[in-house]
Amino acid sequence: MKKREFDFIIIGSGIAGLYVALLAQEIGRVLILTKGSIDECNTKYAQGGIAAPVGPGDSPQLHFEDTVAAGAGLCDPEMVRILVEEASDRIADLIKFGVPFDTVNGEVALTQEAAHSVPRILHAGGDATGERIETTLSRQARASRKITILEHCLAIEILFEAGRVQGVKAVDCYSGSVEEFHCRWLILATGGAGRLFKFTTNPEVATGDGIALAYRAGAEIMDMEFFQFHPTALRLPGVPVFLISEAVRGEGGVLRNVSGHRFMSEYSPQGDLAPRDVVARAILAEMKKTKSDHVLLDVTHLPARKIFTRFPHIYRFCLDHGLDITSSPIPVAPAAHYLMGGIRTDSWGRTNIPGLFACGEVACTGVHGANRLASNSLMETLVFSRRIVEHIREGAEGSKKAAGECFTLPTRDSSNLAPPPPSLTSLQELMWDNAGIVRYKEGLEKAALTLAAWEARLPKPTDRASWELANLILVGRLLVEAALIREESRGAHFRSDFPEPSPEWQKHIVFKKETN
Repeated sequence: MKKREFDFIIIGSGIAGLYVALLAQEIGRVLILTKGSIDECNTKYAQGGIAAPVGPGDSPQLHFEDTVAAGAGLCDPEMVRILVEEASDRIADLIKFGVPFDTVNGEVALTQEAAHSVPRILHAGGDATGERIETTLSRQARASRKITILEHCLAIEILFEAGRVQGVKAVDCYSGSVEEFHCRWLILATGGAGRLFKFTTNPEVATGDGIALAYRAGAEIMDMEFFQFHPTALRLPGVPVFLISEAVRGEGGVLRNVSGHRFMSEYSPQGDLAPRDVVARAILAEMKKTKSDHVLLDVTHLPARKIFTRFPHIYRFCLDHGLDITSSPIPVAPAAHYLMGGIRTDSWGRTNIPGLFACGEVACTGVHGANRLASNSLMETLVFSRRIVEHIREGAEGSKKAAGECFTLPTRDSSNLAPPPPSLTSLQELMWDNAGIVRYKEGLEKAALTLAAWEARLPKPTDRASWELANLILVGRLLVEAALIREESRGAHFRSDFPEPSPEWQKHIVFKKETN
C-alpha cells in the first residue's frame, strides 16, 4: 500500500474545499481528494446567490435578525454573529480571486430573496453564481504548484495515531487500488446528501460521504433531522430535476395551483416570500387538493428582458425542454435541497476529534438552526473555511468541546422484516415517502427498520457505487432516528403527529458512535 505525506488533506472539491485549499497553500503542502472530477459539486448548482449585508439600508444586525428568525429557535447566536460580521470581507476575498459579481452602474447588484428584510443577495452571471465562483476557484487551484489534486479518489477511512488524525485511506475509483495519505490536518468539505431522496436538486456526488466517514471515526453528528426541501424544482415529464431559484419569486414570480389560483397568502402573511419550509408544505397541500404532481410558478407578467438577464440559465434550460417561461408558467414541485445538519463544529471548524475539521454543507456550525435562510450557505462556507486556516496559522490546536448528551444509533430487530434488496432507487423512494417534507411516527419507524436491515445485510463495499450506497444508508439512519426522537415540528422538520413546536425541544440532537 502506497503512503504519501502532506500538511493538509482536503476531501471535496466544491467551493468549501477549493477556497480552504487556496488559503492553506500559504502555510503548507495541500492535497485535494475528490471522488469525481474537480468540477462536479453541489455549489456549482447554486443559482440564488450569496448573502452579505453590504447594501444601503442593510447592516450585520439586520442580517443577524433575519438569519435567527428563519432558524426557528435553534441558531447559535455566536456563530451567526461571526457570519454576518465577516461576510463583507469574504466578498472582498472573492473579488480578489476574480469572481465576476454582477453590477449595475458600477455598484454590486443586490436582489431580494425570501425571508430577507432587504435586498442583500449578490449574483454572478445572473443565476449562475455557484458555477462562476466554483470555476474561478477551480482555475486558481489547478494553476497552483502548491496544491495537488487527485480526482476519482474516494476517502473511505480516517487514520489515527495516539488519538489524533493521521490521514486517510482512499480507493481509486477506476483501478480499485487503496492508498494511504498522511497529513497534519484533515479537512472534510464533501457537501451534502440530497441523493437520499427521490427528488433532489443535488448532483449525483451528494451522497453524504463526509458525514458517514466522520461518524465511523467517532465524530459528533448534529441536527440531522433538519433537511431543507426547496419549494420550486422544475417538474416536467422525463426531464431531470432542475432548481428554479428562490430569486425568481424575489423578482416578482408568483405561485399558483394548477387551477390558476394564487394560494400563498392563505398559508403565510409573507405570501410568496415566506420561508422555504412554509412554501414547500403549502405547495404539497395544494398538490394534494388539486390531485396534481405540481403547482405553477408564474413569471409571465414580468418583462421578458428581465427574465433573460436575471435568469439566463433557467430560461435556456426550460426553453431547451420546450417551455418558454416568458409566456407560460413553470410547473414546479418541492425537492430535497440542503442539509442543515452534519458534523458538529465550533467557530474554528474544529470537530471533537483532534486534527479533524469540517466546512461547507458537511459541517453543522449552528448558523442555520432548524431552517437555513436563503443564500446563507455560500457565505457560511467562506467564513468558516477561512477561520480553519486562520486557526491553524496561529498555531492553535485542540478540538471542539464534546456535546453534553449524545445519542447512539439504536439496535433494531429486523429479523422478521423482508425489505426489498438495498439499492439507490429503493432507498430514495423509502426516504421520500417516509422521511420527506411531512413525517409521522409510523412512516419513520418503517424507514428506521428498513434502513437498519439494509445496513446489517450490506456486503463490504469495494467500489465507489457500493461505498456511496453504504454511506447513504448510514446517513439515512442518522436522519430518520433524529426525526423520530424530535417529537415536535420546527423549521424544516415537520411531523403531522406533533404539528407544533415545543419549548422542551429547543435543543440539538447529537449522535456519536459507541466506542469500546
